[in-house]
Amino acid sequence: MPKTKPYPVPLLCFFALPPAPPILDFLTSFCQFIWRNFLNGGHCNTNLEIIKCIATPTCRCVDYHRKFKLDVEDLKSKLRDLNSRKKDVETQLQAEVCSQKQVKQQVEDWLQDAQRINVEIQQVEQRVDNASFLSRARLGKLVREKINAVDAILQRGSFPEGLVVDKPATALPLPVENLEGEVCVKEKIWGYLTGNEVQMTGVCGIGGVGKTTIMKHIHNELLLMESRFDKVIWVTVSYPLNVVRLQHEIAKGMKENLLENEDQQRRASELMEMMGRVKYALILDDVWQIFTLEDVGILRPTVENGCKIVITSRKVDVCKSIGCEIVKVSPLSKEESLNLFLDKVGRDILQVPELEGFWKAMMEECAGLPLAIVVIAGSMKGVTDVHEWRHALNELRECVKATTEGSEDEIFERLKFSYDRLQGSDIQNCFLSCSLYAEDYEIRRDNLVEQWIDEGLIEESRSRRAMLDKGRTILNRLENSCLLEKAYREDTIKMHDVVRDMALRIGPQFMVKARMKLIEIPDEHEWTENLEKVSLMQNEISDIPTNMCPNYPILTTLMLQRNSKLTQIPDCFFANMQGLKCLNLSKTSIESLPHSICNLENLTTLLLRDCRQLKHVPCLAKLKALKKLDMFKAGIDVVPEGIDMLVNLQYLDLRCPELVELPTQILGNLFHLQHLTVYSISTTLKIKGEELRGLKKLETFAAQLNDLQVLNNYAKSNHFKRLSNYQLVVGQVEEDFDPSSIDFSKEIRCVVDMVTSSSAFINNLERLYLDKLPNLSVVVNVEGVEATSPHILSNLKLFWMSECSTMKRLFSFELLQGLQNLEEITVQNCQQMEEIIGWEGEEENHTADATTTTTFTLPKLRLLDLRNLPELKRTCPTRGVMVCDSLQQLQIRECPKLRRIPLVGNVRPSPPAALKRIHIKPKELWESLEWEDPNAKNVLQPFVY
Repeated sequence: MPKTKPYPVPLLCFFALPPAPPILDFLTSFCQFIWRNFLNGGHCNTNLEIIKCIATPTCRCVDYHRKFKLDVEDLKSKLRDLNSRKKDVETQLQAEVCSQKQVKQQVEDWLQDAQRINVEIQQVEQRVDNASFLSRARLGKLVREKINAVDAILQRGSFPEGLVVDKPATALPLPVENLEGEVCVKEKIWGYLTGNEVQMTGVCGIGGVGKTTIMKHIHNELLLMESRFDKVIWVTVSYPLNVVRLQHEIAKGMKENLLENEDQQRRASELMEMMGRVKYALILDDVWQIFTLEDVGILRPTVENGCKIVITSRKVDVCKSIGCEIVKVSPLSKEESLNLFLDKVGRDILQVPELEGFWKAMMEECAGLPLAIVVIAGSMKGVTDVHEWRHALNELRECVKATTEGSEDEIFERLKFSYDRLQGSDIQNCFLSCSLYAEDYEIRRDNLVEQWIDEGLIEESRSRRAMLDKGRTILNRLENSCLLEKAYREDTIKMHDVVRDMALRIGPQFMVKARMKLIEIPDEHEWTENLEKVSLMQNEISDIPTNMCPNYPILTTLMLQRNSKLTQIPDCFFANMQGLKCLNLSKTSIESLPHSICNLENLTTLLLRDCRQLKHVPCLAKLKALKKLDMFKAGIDVVPEGIDMLVNLQYLDLRCPELVELPTQILGNLFHLQHLTVYSISTTLKIKGEELRGLKKLETFAAQLNDLQVLNNYAKSNHFKRLSNYQLVVGQVEEDFDPSSIDFSKEIRCVVDMVTSSSAFINNLERLYLDKLPNLSVVVNVEGVEATSPHILSNLKLFWMSECSTMKRLFSFELLQGLQNLEEITVQNCQQMEEIIGWEGEEENHTADATTTTTFTLPKLRLLDLRNLPELKRTCPTRGVMVCDSLQQLQIRECPKLRRIPLVGNVRPSPPAALKRIHIKPKELWESLEWEDPNAKNVLQPFVY
């Protein structure tokens, strides 16, 4: 029997029994005795080694316990010092952040850190108040950690170079067409804006006369006058007037935020206080209703505050009601009309002399209305046949014959001429469908095409890609005809409000009450039996009367999306809507679908996106006509019963966060599927490659797979080759998931193994995200492959890596040869990362001549973002230079050992043409960087912030 070890037993029991305070003195003395006489005296044996492992942390625990109260007081004292400094900084900022100054990024970061540590310490204090005697040692350690954290923040709280910097441009310019005519009107408005005589201007005229276009040009020119106004704010108001939305839009234009849950009067007071801090120019476009500035919270402009307001409206009384000086916008002159018409129809028409009489006559029929000229000329672009011009001119004359000069009908009938010229009812119906959105709503192009497919407006094709292509073609036709126009945001379009009014006149079977602040659904008497489409989107409807059972047999489209307060729908509501084909309930708060939905046997599209409260869906087996079921981010935890019976289903989105499993028999029956996406963050869904092989028509596939073996098996099946695009996630999809609970992630040491993976599968990848892979050591493994293709990952555009703690080198030089399409690289929180690009072997084996420079080229790289890489020393080998002529943004944060960035180290007398900004944090890193070109730092300094 081995001898019992005498020392460890009582020391281990210390944590098991609650000692009285005198025992602490004894244990402290005992630990000190052990240290002096044994551990520090050289009497080392097995027992003493054990004692050494235990006594030192025990001493620390005792120390935490004894000094607990003192440490808590010290923490409170340091926090008071931090908050005093925080208050001083905020007070100073109130005085300095105005006019052309804004807060430095490092100051904002410091304030956020100070606020964060306050919250953390508040939580610690709550634990201290409820602490038991035994828990003090553990809490004592936490208290000291927070003391150190507060000290670190305090040390960063000195800003010797100031708190603010000069502001960039206050806003982005608006997209505009060339301004034809109205020079006198524009100069008059400009004079009012830059002079002291008039503080509020009302720009009035009939729809389509050019009010908005003039003001867009003025807005963009005001942005160039940085010294004139602190803020230039543009808000499109539209009908009906939504005061809450107007308040938020004005605040947004000032880069401020208003609280959502405040009442209107309190928001108005807060907004007025915000506006009082700046010298603003406020442009309110398309105002229809009378309102008071004070009710909204708009500070009234005066000579003293130098502020200005411009309102555009079709109604003079609206502008006069708040005291505006009226500027009337009149139709264009004949010469101005001629120039605008030729710009839109194409000046090559001048090469066909026999057409001159026709296009001049058509231009005169437009009556000098810029919108009519733009739309009508656009509809005739490319037409060179005399007969077609003669026919079009006769049609236009018939349209305007009965209109009254100066009335709204004058513009509507002219616009209808362009609608009539659209070739084919499918294009016309697609155009009319755009009017279902709210006035001035910016519609994403992809979403609009999807809607057309959902409504059955695009003829069904054998492939989904063909339908998308046809939708895009129709969209281009409508835009080229000037019936749709580019919106402010990228890849969005909108309808001119006058064009939308015309579309709603043409489609009298539409009821559109989108974004009108409705709190309840329209009464049944407002719903006529001949209604075909109803849009109630973006309202505040909270419920539908339980006895409401409308009888609308020919209703095909019902849009209720984005009514976030809608919680329930009566069971009988859909009972008499047998003709309904497209139902959109997305972004509502419904908890269950009514059973009457099961009787919609003609329903082809059911949209339940972002219905996060939705828990119950009745059996869908009877919806045999259903082609699209979209449940993205719905709250269900089980797949709705009867999905396997929907044999005509072409589009299925089951990216449901709480979904527990996907029954294996479901996919086998859905052989018409073209689009399939399946994700869950509650569990890892099991999808096998063999389940997908029967889906011969599948074009888009996005799913969450168990592990790399499943991914490799799928890759080997070659099923992906028939897909237009795919997105595969291995592991959990949530960003903040604890990596310690993903067992398989610890086994991943290589993402792509060229021995076992399909090269075709790998080379089709466009985006690669790697997150929380603690043992990952290499992205692509080519070991054992005799001849490595230089085109590995040749289509990759985006690479993103985070929390891969053992990675030391991102890309090898050999792998880099295939990454010529790479546009974005983001690497963050990789604790051992030493270099971005390097050699497979030792560097000296690849560089025989110490003076030789190796060039690493990434011709399409736009973004390089490196964050929290404590061991990063370089972006490429010592004698290397990275050539990235397309680089726009370089962001480097918390990379303390980085000294060399050859990516921008060699600059010519001027900086790279594409470069927009360089963000280095902390600032000291920028100062410590080494440069091969002595002029580099000065050339690049203007881009650093």
